[in-house]
Amino acid sequence: MPVFLLVVFVPYLLLNYYVGARLWQYIFSHWLPGWGKVFWPAFALLILTPLAARFKTLPVATQVRDFLAYSGDYWLAALYYFVLAWLATDLGRFLARKLGLLHAGAGKPLVVGLAVVALVAAVVAYGTWNARNPRVATYEVTIGKPAGGLSELRVVMVSDIHLGPIVNYSRLEGLVAMIDARRPDLILLAGDIIDENVGYFVERRMAAPFRRLTPRYGVWAVLGNHEYLSGKVEEVTARLDEAGIRVLRDEYVKVGDSFYIVGRDDRRAQFGGQGRKPLAEVMAGVERRLPVILMDHQPFALDEAAGQGVDLQLSGHTHVGQMFPNNFVTGRIFEDDWGYLRKGAYQVIVSSGFGTWGPPIRVGNTPEIVDITIKFAR
Repeated sequence: MPVFLLVVFVPYLLLNYYVGARLWQYIFSHWLPGWGKVFWPAFALLILTPLAARFKTLPVATQVRDFLAYSGDYWLAALYYFVLAWLATDLGRFLARKLGLLHAGAGKPLVVGLAVVALVAAVVAYGTWNARNPRVATYEVTIGKPAGGLSELRVVMVSDIHLGPIVNYSRLEGLVAMIDARRPDLILLAGDIIDENVGYFVERRMAAPFRRLTPRYGVWAVLGNHEYLSGKVEEVTARLDEAGIRVLRDEYVKVGDSFYIVGRDDRRAQFGGQGRKPLAEVMAGVERRLPVILMDHQPFALDEAAGQGVDLQLSGHTHVGQMFPNNFVTGRIFEDDWGYLRKGAYQVIVSSGFGTWGPPIRVGNTPEIVDITIKFAR
Protein backbone atom coordinates (compact mmCIF):
# COMPACT_ATOMS: atom_id res chain seq x y z
CA MET A 1 0.00 0.00 0.00
CA PRO A 2 2.74 2.61 0.78
CA VAL A 3 4.26 2.08 -2.69
CA PHE A 4 0.81 2.43 -4.30
CA LEU A 5 0.21 5.66 -2.35
CA LEU A 6 3.54 7.08 -3.40
CA VAL A 7 3.50 6.07 -7.07
CA VAL A 8 -0.19 6.35 -8.00
CA PHE A 9 -2.48 7.89 -5.39
CA VAL A 10 -0.44 10.95 -4.39
CA PRO A 11 0.28 12.07 -8.01
CA TYR A 12 -3.40 11.47 -8.83
CA LEU A 13 -4.49 13.74 -5.97
CA LEU A 14 -1.95 16.42 -6.90
CA LEU A 15 -3.08 16.49 -10.54
CA ASN A 16 -6.71 16.69 -9.45
CA TYR A 17 -5.91 19.53 -7.08
CA TYR A 18 -4.21 21.40 -9.91
CA VAL A 19 -7.24 20.98 -12.18
CA GLY A 20 -9.69 21.81 -9.40
CA ALA A 21 -7.77 24.95 -8.48
CA ARG A 22 -7.83 26.13 -12.08
CA LEU A 23 -11.55 25.39 -12.46
CA TRP A 24 -12.27 27.37 -9.30
CA GLN A 25 -9.93 30.21 -10.26
CA TYR A 26 -11.15 30.62 -13.84
CA ILE A 27 -14.84 29.67 -13.61
CA PHE A 28 -16.54 28.86 -10.32
CA SER A 29 -15.07 31.70 -8.27
CA HIS A 30 -16.76 34.04 -10.78
CA TRP A 31 -20.01 32.13 -11.04
CA LEU A 32 -20.35 31.07 -7.41
CA PRO A 33 -18.24 33.41 -5.27
CA GLY A 34 -18.20 32.29 -1.65
CA TRP A 35 -19.24 28.73 -2.54
CA GLY A 36 -15.79 27.21 -2.16
CA LYS A 37 -17.01 25.11 0.78
CA VAL A 38 -19.46 23.44 -1.59
CA PHE A 39 -17.25 23.24 -4.67
CA TRP A 40 -14.32 21.40 -3.08
CA PRO A 41 -16.32 18.61 -1.35
CA ALA A 42 -18.27 18.05 -4.59
CA PHE A 43 -15.03 17.97 -6.55
CA ALA A 44 -13.55 15.50 -4.03
CA LEU A 45 -16.49 13.13 -4.60
CA LEU A 46 -15.89 13.33 -8.34
CA ILE A 47 -12.20 12.50 -8.15
CA LEU A 48 -12.77 9.60 -5.76
CA THR A 49 -15.29 7.93 -8.11
CA PRO A 50 -12.69 5.99 -10.17
CA LEU A 51 -11.15 4.65 -6.96
CA ALA A 52 -14.44 3.72 -5.31
CA ALA A 53 -15.54 1.73 -8.36
CA ARG A 54 -12.49 -0.52 -8.02
CA PHE A 55 -13.12 -1.51 -4.40
CA LYS A 56 -14.72 -4.93 -4.83
CA THR A 57 -15.97 -4.90 -1.24
CA LEU A 58 -17.96 -1.70 -1.75
CA PRO A 59 -21.51 -2.56 -0.56
CA VAL A 60 -23.44 -1.33 -3.59
CA ALA A 61 -25.53 -2.96 -6.31
CA THR A 62 -23.79 -4.14 -9.47
CA GLN A 63 -25.56 -1.47 -11.53
CA VAL A 64 -24.28 1.23 -9.18
CA ARG A 65 -20.75 -0.14 -9.38
CA ASP A 66 -20.96 -0.18 -13.19
CA PHE A 67 -22.13 3.44 -13.17
CA LEU A 68 -19.29 4.44 -10.85
CA ALA A 69 -16.78 2.65 -13.08
CA TYR A 70 -18.16 4.28 -16.21
CA SER A 71 -18.36 7.83 -14.85
CA GLY A 72 -15.05 7.44 -13.02
CA ASP A 73 -13.25 6.37 -16.17
CA TYR A 74 -14.72 9.34 -18.02
CA TRP A 75 -13.33 11.61 -15.34
CA LEU A 76 -9.87 10.05 -15.87
CA ALA A 77 -10.11 11.00 -19.55
CA ALA A 78 -11.27 14.52 -18.74
CA LEU A 79 -8.55 14.88 -16.09
CA TYR A 80 -5.86 13.92 -18.60
CA TYR A 81 -6.91 16.55 -21.10
CA PHE A 82 -7.64 19.16 -18.44
CA VAL A 83 -4.06 18.81 -17.21
CA LEU A 84 -2.69 19.24 -20.74
CA ALA A 85 -5.01 22.19 -21.47
CA TRP A 86 -4.30 24.03 -18.22
CA LEU A 87 -0.56 23.47 -18.56
CA ALA A 88 -0.70 24.93 -22.09
CA THR A 89 -2.78 27.85 -20.81
CA ASP A 90 -0.42 28.57 -17.91
CA LEU A 91 2.63 28.30 -20.17
CA GLY A 92 1.05 30.59 -22.76
CA ARG A 93 0.18 33.24 -20.18
CA PHE A 94 3.67 33.02 -18.65
CA LEU A 95 5.40 33.48 -22.01
CA ALA A 96 3.03 36.31 -22.95
CA ARG A 97 3.90 38.16 -19.75
CA LYS A 98 7.63 37.62 -20.28
CA LEU A 99 7.34 39.02 -23.79
CA GLY A 100 5.33 41.98 -22.56
CA LEU A 101 2.22 40.91 -24.42
CA LEU A 102 0.15 40.43 -21.29
CA HIS A 103 0.41 42.39 -18.06
CA ALA A 104 -0.35 40.84 -14.67
CA GLY A 105 -4.07 40.41 -14.11
CA ALA A 106 -4.96 40.98 -17.75
CA GLY A 107 -7.25 38.77 -19.76
CA LYS A 108 -10.72 37.41 -19.08
CA PRO A 109 -10.38 34.33 -16.84
CA LEU A 110 -14.01 33.24 -17.24
CA VAL A 111 -13.75 33.24 -21.04
CA VAL A 112 -10.46 31.33 -20.91
CA GLY A 113 -11.89 28.84 -18.41
CA LEU A 114 -15.01 28.18 -20.46
CA ALA A 115 -12.88 27.74 -23.59
CA VAL A 116 -10.78 25.09 -21.81
CA VAL A 117 -13.88 23.25 -20.58
CA ALA A 118 -15.42 23.37 -24.07
CA LEU A 119 -12.22 22.03 -25.63
CA VAL A 120 -11.93 19.15 -23.16
CA ALA A 121 -15.63 18.29 -23.56
CA ALA A 122 -15.23 18.23 -27.35
CA VAL A 123 -12.18 15.97 -27.19
CA VAL A 124 -13.88 13.54 -24.79
CA ALA A 125 -17.07 13.50 -26.89
CA TYR A 126 -15.11 12.81 -30.08
CA GLY A 127 -13.01 10.16 -28.29
CA THR A 128 -16.19 8.42 -27.11
CA TRP A 129 -17.63 8.31 -30.62
CA ASN A 130 -14.32 7.16 -32.09
CA ALA A 131 -13.90 4.36 -29.53
CA ARG A 132 -17.33 2.98 -30.43
CA ASN A 133 -16.79 2.93 -34.19
CA PRO A 134 -14.16 0.31 -34.98
CA ARG A 135 -12.91 -0.22 -38.50
CA VAL A 136 -11.58 -3.23 -40.39
CA ALA A 137 -7.85 -3.01 -41.08
CA THR A 138 -6.88 -5.20 -44.03
CA TYR A 139 -3.50 -6.69 -44.86
CA GLU A 140 -2.26 -9.10 -47.51
CA VAL A 141 0.95 -10.93 -46.69
CA THR A 142 2.90 -13.62 -48.48
CA ILE A 143 4.73 -16.42 -46.71
CA GLY A 144 7.27 -18.07 -48.98
CA LYS A 145 6.59 -21.60 -47.80
CA PRO A 146 4.12 -24.24 -48.95
CA ALA A 147 1.23 -24.90 -46.56
CA GLY A 148 0.15 -28.38 -47.56
CA GLY A 149 -2.76 -28.00 -49.93
CA LEU A 150 -3.50 -24.41 -48.91
CA SER A 151 -2.73 -21.54 -51.24
CA GLU A 152 -4.48 -18.90 -49.18
CA LEU A 153 -5.76 -18.40 -45.63
CA ARG A 154 -8.21 -15.76 -44.40
CA VAL A 155 -7.47 -14.76 -40.80
CA VAL A 156 -9.26 -12.32 -38.52
CA MET A 157 -7.17 -11.17 -35.58
CA VAL A 158 -8.58 -9.17 -32.67
CA SER A 159 -6.66 -7.91 -29.68
CA ASP A 160 -7.44 -5.92 -26.53
CA ILE A 161 -11.20 -6.40 -26.39
CA HIS A 162 -11.23 -5.67 -22.62
CA LEU A 163 -14.65 -7.16 -21.97
CA GLY A 164 -16.29 -5.64 -18.90
CA PRO A 165 -18.70 -2.84 -17.95
CA ILE A 166 -17.37 -0.57 -20.72
CA VAL A 167 -17.02 -3.09 -23.57
CA ASN A 168 -20.19 -4.89 -22.59
CA TYR A 169 -22.43 -7.62 -24.00
CA SER A 170 -23.94 -5.35 -26.65
CA ARG A 171 -20.54 -4.31 -27.97
CA LEU A 172 -19.37 -7.92 -27.92
CA GLU A 173 -22.30 -8.87 -30.14
CA GLY A 174 -21.27 -6.09 -32.53
CA LEU A 175 -17.72 -7.45 -32.57
CA VAL A 176 -18.89 -10.98 -33.30
CA ALA A 177 -21.05 -9.69 -36.17
CA MET A 178 -18.05 -7.81 -37.62
CA ILE A 179 -15.88 -10.93 -37.44
CA ASP A 180 -18.54 -13.21 -38.88
CA ALA A 181 -19.12 -10.84 -41.80
CA ARG A 182 -15.49 -11.38 -42.90
CA ARG A 183 -16.05 -15.16 -43.23
CA PRO A 184 -12.58 -16.05 -41.91
CA ASP A 185 -10.97 -19.47 -42.05
CA LEU A 186 -9.25 -18.81 -38.73
CA ILE A 187 -9.83 -16.44 -35.80
CA LEU A 188 -6.97 -15.39 -33.52
CA LEU A 189 -7.47 -13.39 -30.31
CA ALA A 190 -4.19 -11.80 -29.26
CA GLY A 191 -4.71 -11.18 -25.54
CA ASP A 192 -6.56 -8.88 -23.11
CA ILE A 193 -9.86 -10.47 -24.07
CA ILE A 194 -11.36 -10.11 -20.60
CA ASP A 195 -10.64 -7.16 -18.36
CA GLU A 196 -9.65 -7.80 -14.75
CA ASN A 197 -13.15 -8.91 -13.63
CA VAL A 198 -13.80 -12.41 -14.96
CA GLY A 199 -16.93 -12.54 -12.80
CA TYR A 200 -18.53 -9.90 -15.03
CA PHE A 201 -17.86 -12.10 -18.08
CA VAL A 202 -19.59 -15.02 -16.38
CA GLU A 203 -22.53 -13.07 -14.92
CA ARG A 204 -23.34 -11.46 -18.27
CA ARG A 205 -23.04 -14.81 -20.12
CA MET A 206 -20.53 -13.36 -22.55
CA ALA A 207 -19.44 -16.80 -23.74
CA ALA A 208 -22.64 -17.13 -25.80
CA PRO A 209 -21.79 -14.69 -28.64
CA PHE A 210 -18.35 -16.27 -29.07
CA ARG A 211 -19.94 -19.69 -29.61
CA ARG A 212 -21.55 -18.39 -32.80
CA LEU A 213 -18.11 -18.16 -34.38
CA THR A 214 -17.34 -21.38 -36.23
CA PRO A 215 -14.40 -20.82 -38.59
CA ARG A 216 -12.92 -23.79 -40.41
CA TYR A 217 -9.71 -23.85 -38.39
CA GLY A 218 -11.11 -22.73 -35.05
CA VAL A 219 -10.76 -19.83 -32.62
CA TRP A 220 -7.43 -19.58 -30.80
CA ALA A 221 -6.16 -17.12 -28.22
CA VAL A 222 -3.31 -16.10 -25.97
CA LEU A 223 -3.50 -14.34 -22.63
CA GLY A 224 -2.61 -10.70 -22.11
CA ASN A 225 -1.40 -8.77 -19.11
CA HIS A 226 -4.95 -7.96 -17.99
CA GLU A 227 -5.90 -11.61 -17.69
CA TYR A 228 -2.98 -11.89 -15.27
CA LEU A 229 -4.02 -8.75 -13.42
CA SER A 230 -7.32 -10.49 -12.68
CA GLY A 231 -5.44 -12.97 -10.51
CA LYS A 232 -7.63 -15.74 -11.94
CA VAL A 233 -5.77 -16.97 -14.98
CA GLU A 234 -6.94 -20.56 -14.69
CA GLU A 235 -10.58 -19.51 -14.45
CA VAL A 236 -10.18 -17.13 -17.41
CA THR A 237 -8.71 -19.95 -19.48
CA ALA A 238 -11.54 -22.30 -18.47
CA ARG A 239 -14.23 -19.71 -19.28
CA LEU A 240 -12.74 -19.01 -22.68
CA ASP A 241 -12.59 -22.74 -23.37
CA GLU A 242 -16.32 -22.93 -22.55
CA ALA A 243 -16.82 -20.18 -25.14
CA GLY A 244 -15.13 -22.33 -27.80
CA ILE A 245 -11.83 -20.46 -27.62
CA ARG A 246 -8.67 -22.55 -27.20
CA VAL A 247 -6.01 -20.69 -25.23
CA LEU A 248 -2.38 -21.42 -26.08
CA ARG A 249 0.00 -20.86 -23.17
CA ASP A 250 3.58 -21.36 -24.31
CA GLU A 251 2.49 -24.11 -26.68
CA TYR A 252 1.79 -24.69 -30.34
CA VAL A 253 -0.66 -26.55 -32.50
CA LYS A 254 -0.21 -27.94 -35.99
CA VAL A 255 -3.29 -27.15 -38.06
CA GLY A 256 -4.34 -29.47 -40.85
CA ASP A 257 -0.75 -30.48 -41.65
CA SER A 258 -0.55 -27.03 -43.26
CA PHE A 259 0.73 -24.46 -40.73
CA TYR A 260 1.54 -23.91 -37.07
CA ILE A 261 -0.02 -21.56 -34.56
CA VAL A 262 2.31 -20.75 -31.66
CA GLY A 263 0.89 -19.02 -28.61
CA ARG A 264 3.17 -17.36 -26.08
CA ASP A 265 2.15 -16.74 -22.52
CA ASP A 266 2.20 -13.05 -21.71
CA ARG A 267 5.26 -11.37 -20.23
CA ARG A 268 3.12 -10.75 -17.15
CA ALA A 269 3.19 -14.53 -16.52
CA GLN A 270 6.33 -14.02 -14.46
CA PHE A 271 4.05 -12.54 -11.79
CA GLY A 272 1.59 -15.41 -12.08
CA GLY A 273 3.81 -18.12 -10.62
CA GLN A 274 5.10 -20.15 -13.55
CA GLY A 275 6.80 -17.50 -15.70
CA ARG A 276 7.00 -17.99 -19.43
CA LYS A 277 9.37 -20.15 -21.40
CA PRO A 278 11.97 -18.95 -23.91
CA LEU A 279 10.54 -19.03 -27.42
CA ALA A 280 13.14 -21.59 -28.52
CA GLU A 281 11.79 -23.98 -25.89
CA VAL A 282 8.19 -23.26 -26.81
CA MET A 283 8.88 -24.00 -30.47
CA ALA A 284 10.89 -27.16 -29.92
CA GLY A 285 9.38 -29.70 -32.32
CA VAL A 286 7.95 -27.12 -34.75
CA GLU A 287 8.79 -27.99 -38.37
CA ARG A 288 10.10 -24.75 -39.86
CA ARG A 289 9.38 -26.04 -43.38
CA LEU A 290 5.72 -25.16 -42.71
CA PRO A 291 4.44 -21.60 -42.12
CA VAL A 292 4.62 -20.50 -38.47
CA ILE A 293 2.15 -17.93 -37.10
CA LEU A 294 2.97 -16.61 -33.63
CA MET A 295 0.64 -14.82 -31.23
CA ASP A 296 2.38 -12.78 -28.53
CA HIS A 297 0.27 -10.14 -26.81
CA GLN A 298 3.08 -7.62 -26.29
CA PRO A 299 5.31 -6.86 -29.30
CA PHE A 300 8.60 -6.87 -27.42
CA ALA A 301 11.90 -8.52 -28.47
CA LEU A 302 10.92 -9.02 -32.10
CA ASP A 303 14.40 -10.27 -32.98
CA GLU A 304 13.79 -13.35 -30.82
CA ALA A 305 10.83 -14.39 -32.96
CA ALA A 306 12.68 -13.57 -36.18
CA GLY A 307 15.60 -15.71 -35.04
CA GLN A 308 13.34 -18.67 -34.36
CA GLY A 309 11.94 -18.79 -37.88
CA VAL A 310 8.54 -17.24 -37.17
CA ASP A 311 6.92 -16.15 -40.41
CA LEU A 312 4.13 -13.93 -39.09
CA GLN A 313 3.70 -12.51 -35.59
CA LEU A 314 0.41 -11.03 -34.42
CA SER A 315 0.33 -8.74 -31.38
CA GLY A 316 -1.65 -5.96 -29.70
CA HIS A 317 -1.27 -4.39 -26.26
CA THR A 318 -0.11 -0.91 -27.29
CA HIS A 319 -3.52 0.67 -28.11
CA VAL A 320 -1.20 3.11 -29.97
CA GLY A 321 -1.27 5.04 -26.71
CA GLN A 322 -5.12 5.12 -26.81
CA MET A 323 -5.19 8.87 -26.08
CA PHE A 324 -3.07 11.35 -28.03
CA PRO A 325 -0.25 12.28 -27.41
CA ASN A 326 0.53 8.94 -25.71
CA ASN A 327 1.32 7.51 -29.15
CA PHE A 328 4.68 9.29 -28.97
CA VAL A 329 5.46 7.18 -25.89
CA THR A 330 4.42 3.84 -27.43
CA GLY A 331 6.36 4.76 -30.56
CA ARG A 332 9.50 5.03 -28.44
CA ILE A 333 8.88 1.88 -26.39
CA PHE A 334 8.00 -0.51 -29.22
CA GLU A 335 9.81 -1.13 -32.47
CA ASP A 336 6.37 -1.55 -34.01
CA ASP A 337 3.51 -0.07 -31.97
CA TRP A 338 0.93 -0.36 -34.75
CA GLY A 339 0.64 -1.73 -38.26
CA TYR A 340 2.90 -3.83 -40.46
CA LEU A 341 6.64 -4.41 -40.17
CA ARG A 342 8.87 -6.73 -42.20
CA LYS A 343 12.37 -7.88 -41.31
CA GLY A 344 13.52 -10.29 -44.00
CA ALA A 345 11.20 -13.29 -44.04
CA TYR A 346 9.76 -12.30 -40.65
CA GLN A 347 6.59 -10.18 -40.66
CA VAL A 348 4.72 -8.50 -37.80
CA ILE A 349 1.25 -7.00 -37.55
CA VAL A 350 0.40 -5.06 -34.39
CA SER A 351 -3.24 -4.11 -33.85
CA SER A 352 -4.46 -0.94 -32.17
CA GLY A 353 -7.02 -3.16 -30.43
CA PHE A 354 -10.80 -3.26 -30.35
CA GLY A 355 -11.67 -1.98 -26.89
CA THR A 356 -10.36 0.47 -24.35
CA TRP A 357 -8.87 0.24 -20.90
CA GLY A 358 -9.63 2.85 -18.27
CA PRO A 359 -11.00 5.93 -20.06
CA PRO A 360 -13.57 4.70 -22.63
CA ILE A 361 -12.23 7.00 -25.34
CA ARG A 362 -9.71 6.89 -28.18
CA VAL A 363 -8.04 9.99 -29.57
CA GLY A 364 -5.44 9.90 -32.34
CA ASN A 365 -6.09 6.27 -33.32
CA THR A 366 -8.98 4.04 -34.36
CA PRO A 367 -10.18 0.77 -32.82
CA GLU A 368 -10.07 -2.13 -35.22
CA ILE A 369 -10.32 -5.75 -36.09
CA VAL A 370 -7.65 -7.04 -38.46
CA ASP A 371 -8.48 -8.97 -41.63
CA ILE A 372 -5.41 -10.71 -43.02
CA THR A 373 -5.16 -12.62 -46.28
CA ILE A 374 -2.11 -14.91 -46.17
CA LYS A 375 -0.84 -16.30 -49.44
CA PHE A 376 1.47 -19.32 -49.41
CA ALA A 377 4.04 -20.60 -51.89
CA ARG A 378 2.86 -23.45 -54.13
